Amino acid sequence: MKKLHPASIAVRSLSRSLNTGFVFFVIGVVVSPGGNGMNLLSVFGLVVVGVIVGIVYEFAYYQRFRYELTADTFDVTSGVISRRDRELPLGRIQNVDIRQNVVERLLGIAAVHIETAGGGETEVSLQYVDEDEAHRLRRRLRRGAIDEEAATAADDDALEDERTDRPADRETESVADEEVLFEIQPRELAILSVFTIDPGASVLGGVALSFASGLDPTTLVPVDRIETLPGPATGVIALVWGLLLFLLAAWVLSATLTFSRYYGFRLTRAGDELYYERGLLQRYSGTIPLEKVQALTISESIPYRWFGYAALSVETAGYAPGQSGSRGTESAIPLAATDRVASLARAIEPFGPVDPESLPGRARERYAVRYLLVVVAIVGVAYLVARFAPFVDRWYLVAAIAVLVPFAAHLKWTNRGFRVGERYFLTRTGFWRRTTKVVPHYRVQAVLHESTIFQRRRHLASVTADTASSASFFGRGATAYDVDAERGLELQAEIEQRLQERLRVRKRQRTSSRGDWDSSTPVDDEAADDGEP
Repeated sequence: MKKLHPASIAVRSLSRSLNTGFVFFVIGVVVSPGGNGMNLLSVFGLVVVGVIVGIVYEFAYYQRFRYELTADTFDVTSGVISRRDRELPLGRIQNVDIRQNVVERLLGIAAVHIETAGGGETEVSLQYVDEDEAHRLRRRLRRGAIDEEAATAADDDALEDERTDRPADRETESVADEEVLFEIQPRELAILSVFTIDPGASVLGGVALSFASGLDPTTLVPVDRIETLPGPATGVIALVWGLLLFLLAAWVLSATLTFSRYYGFRLTRAGDELYYERGLLQRYSGTIPLEKVQALTISESIPYRWFGYAALSVETAGYAPGQSGSRGTESAIPLAATDRVASLARAIEPFGPVDPESLPGRARERYAVRYLLVVVAIVGVAYLVARFAPFVDRWYLVAAIAVLVPFAAHLKWTNRGFRVGERYFLTRTGFWRRTTKVVPHYRVQAVLHESTIFQRRRHLASVTADTASSASFFGRGATAYDVDAERGLELQAEIEQRLQERLRVRKRQRTSSRGDWDSSTPVDDEAADDGEP
C-alpha cells in the first residue's frame, strides 16, 4: 500500500497547528485570571503546546494513512486514534477531483477527492499526494479495473508525453486521446465576472467595509454634506449611501471571486468522460462520466441573454445543482455563445430543435391574477408604512405598478413550454433566468402528474420527469408547468411509453455489443428515430 507525500505533513500541520493553537490560546485566556507577565507567558506556552500537538497529530496521520488500487476496489486505511478501513468499488466511483492552491503547486503536490454515486459529499480525500501520482491515480480510476503492472508502464509513457508536450505547465493533464471541446475566452470570462453575483461576496463585502472604516461605519458617510439636508432626508440619504457602498464592495469581490474561480476553464472529452479544469489561485480538475449524466440544463440569464450567451450544466446520478463541496451539477460551459452551448449539449446527449409547445392561455390569466395579488400586498404594506411614517404621504402611488402586471404575466407565459421527442423530454421556464432542461427518456425514473387547487380551477396541471439526480428531490426536476390537464395526462402516458421503448432499444444494443446477436442482425439506430441529430 502507498503513503501520502511527505510534504503533506508540513501543509496539513500548518492548518492543524493554527487550529489547535487557537483553541489552546482561548483555554489559556479563560483559565488565567489577571494580566501579569506570568499569566501571559502561560498563555503563550499553551499556544506552543497546541501547535506541537497539531504537528504530532499530522505526523501520526501521515504514518497511518495508506491507500491501494486493486483490481476492483480502491482501499483506504486511515485513523490516528481509531482505525478505519474503507473499500470503494470502482464501479461506484462518481468523480475523481484534483485540487491545488498556489502553495501546493509550488510544492508539486495535490489533493485528490473521490466521490461515489448516491453520496452528497466527498467519500475519500487524499491530502496530499505527488502531482504526477494524482493524475496517474485519476486515470487508473477512470479506466476501472486494470492490471497494476501493465498500467504503470502506460502511465509513465503518458507522463513523459505530458512533460514533452507541455514542459512549463503541469497544471493540465494532457492525454493523447483527449478532444478539446471548450476553452473560455477572455471576453467570456470578463462578462461572466462582471455580471455574476456571488452570495458569499455579500458577507465578505460587509467585512471589507468594516475593516475599511476601522470598525466605525460612520467614517464612510459624508456627514458634513448630509447634515445640510432637511431633517427627515438625512437618515434616508445616509442609509442609501451605506447601501451603495455595500453593493459596490460586494460587486467588486464577486467579480474577483468569479474571475479566480473560472480562470482557464477548459473542457475536454476522453472516451466516455468529460474532463474539466479551472481556477487561478485554487486549481480544480475532475471528470464527468457521460454514462451517469441524467439531464442537461441550458441557462440563459439576463443580462447574458442580451449578449447572446448561455451556460450549460450537467446533472449526474446522485448529485444536484447547488451542492457545494461535492461535484453535484458541473458547469460543462460556464458561459459561451448560445449556438456553441447548444452544439456541445447535443454532442453530450443528442436532441432535436428547441421549439417548446406553448401553454394554454388560461395559464397566462393565472399568472396575471397571481401578480395582481402581489401588487395588492405591496400597496397594503405601503399604507401601513404611511400610518407610522408621516413623511410618506403619497403611498397610493405604488399602485401604479399594476400596469406592469399584463406584461409580466405575458413574459412568464411565453418563457414556459415543453416538448416530447422520440428520445427526450424538454422543458423550459423562467424569464430572468430561463432554463431549458433536456432529459433522455431512458433516464426517467418516474413521471408525476400534479394539480393544485388553484390549477384545478383553470383545468391546468404540471408534469415532472424525475431522474436519479437529486435535483428532482429538491424540486428542480424537469417540469412542464401549467399545461392543460388532459394534455398533461397524455404527456405522462407518452413519456412512460417512450421510456419503455428506449429501454428496449438500449437493451438490444447492449446485447448486440456482447456478441449475443449475430453481426448481421439490425439494431435500432437511436439517431434515426425521429430524424434528430
